[in-house]
Amino acid sequence: MSAETHDFLICIDSDGCVFDNMELKHKECFCPATVNVWNLQSVSRYAREAAEFVNLYSTTRGINRYPGLILTLKLLSERPEAKERGYKMPDMSSLEKWIEKTSALSIPSLEKTCDENGHSDPILEQTLCWSKEVDQNITHIVRGAAHFPHVVEALEKFAEFADIVIVSATPKEAIIREWEEHDLLKYTKEVCGQEDGSKAACIRKAAEGKYAPDHVLMIGDAPGDHKAASENGVLFYPILPNEEEKSWEKALHTADLLKAGTYAGEAMDQAMEAFRKALLEAPPWLK
Repeated sequence: MSAETHDFLICIDSDGCVFDNMELKHKECFCPATVNVWNLQSVSRYAREAAEFVNLYSTTRGINRYPGLILTLKLLSERPEAKERGYKMPDMSSLEKWIEKTSALSIPSLEKTCDENGHSDPILEQTLCWSKEVDQNITHIVRGAAHFPHVVEALEKFAEFADIVIVSATPKEAIIREWEEHDLLKYTKEVCGQEDGSKAACIRKAAEGKYAPDHVLMIGDAPGDHKAASENGVLFYPILPNEEEKSWEKALHTADLLKAGTYAGEAMDQAMEAFRKALLEAPPWLK
């Protein structure tokens, strides 16, 4: 990463945070691939509901696709309606082991593991096929997704006093394509995507030894973004699901507070309380 030019660092997520594309990607790209590759046609309705809960509406929103897949299939396997239709979750233990060991939860990393074991593990092969189909769907379908209102004003304001780094679990190629499409890449200093490791690792790489912890802010729309910030001892500002426009409008004031050194404390506590209330703890069908 190039040398810092400001005293502050803004790490910012992309999907669902800057761009209104989370629903498009999961409902039109991820879900069809999941139903197709994992043979969920007979329980497609419940598979979609499980996938949307895991990836969009709950406290696991924004989870990486691989652990998200396992959670989706597990949740599906627990639904009485799916059980009645004969659905049984496959043994995902080899994927779980790969998730624990790999340094990057990405297609290249999974592909390398499949090559090393001679393509002998059917679950890893199926996961790789699924992941590639997801990306093919995204390339084919996702275009023209708008950024949320007030994003540009916020980026302009943060860029006046802070270096901006994109920290996302999306493949880097897709991040660059989407940010360039809207002429937003000019505000950023670096792009960290799926291939660069976890969000926590990317924040650490961007900030370590260069910025004071209270001069680093992570902006995200998912609990995983907050966790990545917490692991690095830096500040967090949430973009609330379904209230993205208001969140970005408030980010203009947050920029003032950050610069003045007064965001940490009551202001961030209030933002986090609103964030917690915006996400579901349990699936709605269990009520």
